[in-house]
Amino acid sequence: MVPQHRYVFVTGLHRTGTSLLARMIASHPAVSGISGAPVPENEGCYLQGAIPHTAQDGIPGVFATDPAQRMDETHPLNTWATRQRYEAELGPWFDPGGAWRIEKSPVNLTRMRLLQGLFPLSQFVVILRHPAFMAAALAKWSDTPQSELTSYGVTAYRLLLEDLRFLHAALVLRYEDLIKAPQQYARAITAFLALEPGMECEPMRSGNADYPAARHNPASLAEFGYAADGAVEPWDPIVRHPLRAIRDSVRMAFERG
Repeated sequence: MVPQHRYVFVTGLHRTGTSLLARMIASHPAVSGISGAPVPENEGCYLQGAIPHTAQDGIPGVFATDPAQRMDETHPLNTWATRQRYEAELGPWFDPGGAWRIEKSPVNLTRMRLLQGLFPLSQFVVILRHPAFMAAALAKWSDTPQSELTSYGVTAYRLLLEDLRFLHAALVLRYEDLIKAPQQYARAITAFLALEPGMECEPMRSGNADYPAARHNPASLAEFGYAADGAVEPWDPIVRHPLRAIRDSVRMAFERG
């Protein structure tokens, strides 16, 4: 039987707002999310064994630049059997009837091309955060020096640019912009998923304010509008979709403000 749902995979480095973003998307009545699961942050990677996930996978500050964790369409797991097992094991955690199933796991960042191979109609929403602030927030969870975590973030985002070339439907946005204009971003994501309005936005505040020292970090990533000393410059979200009408509607949502 052909599944009556599609997947939207939400991802990003740890401490970049993936959970906040996923809750917003899952608030739409046509989107079914995972809730109440006995795993960290309701992350689906722990609820299935089709794509093995052990204590060595998805380590904060490590996984996104680990070649062994980068899985693309040529990976041996890109098989019909993997897809069937993934659906069978993850499916019971979703409410039936939704047009979309949302799965949020940071480790998806290195698995997007494999996931696209398994589910060709899937779409991806990636959230970024200035590497200096990501590193400052992640330092609470890691013994790695903050300077190294910053470099990790820069490298991970440049690897993301490589993967985007192979994705059919992906929306890349920034935490800093989402916090400033959640309603605007809700409209854009709704358009990206070709849904009617219905996404709710919870109150948001910028967690970057909790790390004032990060503003003295010289890290920069011009490709995404991130400048030195924590500055965030104007930048247009990346919109990839095979249908021009969808791309146009997403861009119009951003332009409306």
